[in-house]
Amino acid sequence: MKQCPRCKQSYSDANLNFCLEDGELLMVMQEQPGRYADDSPPTVLLEQSRRTNPSNWQAPPPSAPPAQWQPQAINAPQGQFGGFPMVVSPNQTLAIVSLGLGIGSITIGWCCSLGLLLAPGAIVTGLIAMSQIKKDPAKYTGRGLAIGGIVTAAIYLAFYILLIVIWGLSALIPNLS
Repeated sequence: MKQCPRCKQSYSDANLNFCLEDGELLMVMQEQPGRYADDSPPTVLLEQSRRTNPSNWQAPPPSAPPAQWQPQAINAPQGQFGGFPMVVSPNQTLAIVSLGLGIGSITIGWCCSLGLLLAPGAIVTGLIAMSQIKKDPAKYTGRGLAIGGIVTAAIYLAFYILLIVIWGLSALIPNLS
């Protein structure tokens, strides 16, 4: 049995912890001599409710005039997002693709001869990137990446051709011993 200390209403529900009338924490009534009452601290009631915006506060002195929104013209020269300068980075896409295909041909190209597809792709994209860099160096960069892609693909193709030549020679010459 629980009882509200404020309104003295009794409740028999063991799962109920707060009074349904005023929301006060319920106290356990001592029905048996060996049973303990609730030792929770008492609820302190304040005389006044808290006011977050009292009317007798003085307004702070204005330090600056309030900000004014000024609409911008639709066709303003600084663009849609304001006057921030926009730096366009040079394009390196084909050079990076060439290097990635070249590295792929050397690393995973030996599996199922996948490098025979990757190496020519690396050489072609590398040559296209070199051509674009030569025509417009302000817009396209990555000359070193393109050269790296071409070189790695060429190394793969040279080793693959050398491997086929050695295999072919070993098949033609039966035993040298």
